[in-house]
Amino acid sequence: MAENRRRDFCIECRKDNEYYLQRREIVKMIRDKEYTFEITVAVCTECGGEMSIPGLIDRNVQEIDKQYRDMEGLVTIEDIETLMKLYKIGKAPLSLALGFGEVTIPRYLEGQVPSKEYSDVIKAALASPAYMKERLRENRGKMTDAAYQKALGAADSLESLFSVSEKMLRVIACVFERLEEVTPLMLQKLLYFIQGIYSALYGTPVFIEDCRAWVHGPVYPEVYDLFRDFKYNPIDDVRFALLKGAADTLTQEEKKVIDLVVNTFGIYGGKVLEQITHNEEPWKNARRGYSEGIPSNEILSKESIMRYYKAINRRYGIDTEKGLKTYIYDMLGKAS
Repeated sequence: MAENRRRDFCIECRKDNEYYLQRREIVKMIRDKEYTFEITVAVCTECGGEMSIPGLIDRNVQEIDKQYRDMEGLVTIEDIETLMKLYKIGKAPLSLALGFGEVTIPRYLEGQVPSKEYSDVIKAALASPAYMKERLRENRGKMTDAAYQKALGAADSLESLFSVSEKMLRVIACVFERLEEVTPLMLQKLLYFIQGIYSALYGTPVFIEDCRAWVHGPVYPEVYDLFRDFKYNPIDDVRFALLKGAADTLTQEEKKVIDLVVNTFGIYGGKVLEQITHNEEPWKNARRGYSEGIPSNEILSKESIMRYYKAINRRYGIDTEKGLKTYIYDMLGKAS
């Protein structure tokens, strides 16, 4: 399919002609193994021949590099840069921490393709703070004390990410994928709605954590602790690079509920979502006896959340976006 019609010099026609970009397969031998890659070529609109245009060779190199790494399961430059951010460590210290030569990571960042063995070490460090701590301790003598302590502290912080259940982490990762900006307050309410709607539709909670009735609505304390440093700002947490692809492991039912919540409740800010929860029975019942503004830590039981949302489902049909939007409209009417 033609795209981006522009002009450049065609060697065959010996003049400036229009061209369009299209994909073409090429076969290359790398380390005695044959690979088929898709690259972008520029095609002359008059003679149909391929044209050499500025920047195309660099683009092809990048295309082949990405496809080769994908085929062989090798880490990318972006993966290595993420690892450096996660552990607050420079490229040379990272090389030493992983047990490589001091110039190995710098070379990878310049485009050299890592071996499968070294790539797997980098992947393991990306996936597990415990593994990274093990490598740091093994290679402590090769690093400066400052670099070691900084990376070890970052690893300890990353391990706190796993203070919540694996399912909760996967749901959070999925919410982050679906929405561009999520504040801690907004995330808390979305998790509560996901729990309520899923349990109403499928008869069981989606995650095991207990919700608490705080002044500003339902809160999962473990999740609060994870993101408390962001306060009222959108969450931009490099730690969630550890969960890359985690949302893919959710069931179709779980993804359906997350999409329902994101596409309805997710269009509102945290304060609006807070108003909705303040008009719902589970939070109001758990806060009974507390004056406005007085802190509480009462459990919002999974049973009370499920019971409430089953009743809401019977009235509104919350297995559809239309039903949920009607429910939200009614609840916001009560809040005004």
